[in-house]
Amino acid sequence: MIHVGTPVETPPVQFHSVLHARVYQVLNDLKIPFVRVDTDDAITMEDCIAIADALETPIVKTLLLCNRQQTDFYLFVTTADKPFSTKNFSHAMGISRVSFASAQQLEDKIGTKVGAASVLGLLHDPDGQVKLVFDRDALEAPWYGCTDTTASSYMKLPTRDLLERFLPYVRHEAVMLDI
Repeated sequence: MIHVGTPVETPPVQFHSVLHARVYQVLNDLKIPFVRVDTDDAITMEDCIAIADALETPIVKTLLLCNRQQTDFYLFVTTADKPFSTKNFSHAMGISRVSFASAQQLEDKIGTKVGAASVLGLLHDPDGQVKLVFDRDALEAPWYGCTDTTASSYMKLPTRDLLERFLPYVRHEAVMLDI
């Protein structure tokens, strides 16, 4: 079973990357409160069950997708319990079928490794090359649970602050889907 630490409202003592440090600086600057837990590396959605229990909020599933030509990228956020279908996503978006981006593309586009994809990684996309797409169900809870751009620390922050403060700060508009 995955180890999950005690929830805290402070940034980590050490950061794993420049992006990781920037996440906490931006949350501080925007006065967005958060609660976080340190964990063993959590890669699967099954690992996130204990994390969700500790944070008392669901953890979203975040996927980086791309078209066949690898020219269009989509950061798709959905609920942990929904199976993902490239066919359903493509149909809902009205685009040709997509596939999962590679580990290198994940790092290049949103600055994270496999298992650490997060909407907070949009800080790494100042030119807006990645289109943000939310399954509307992922935004129903008052708190938004996600990684902090690492696979070993998860957080919750107010969903409203994510939508009304963070996304305008990173200059990304979200497409909302009902999938």
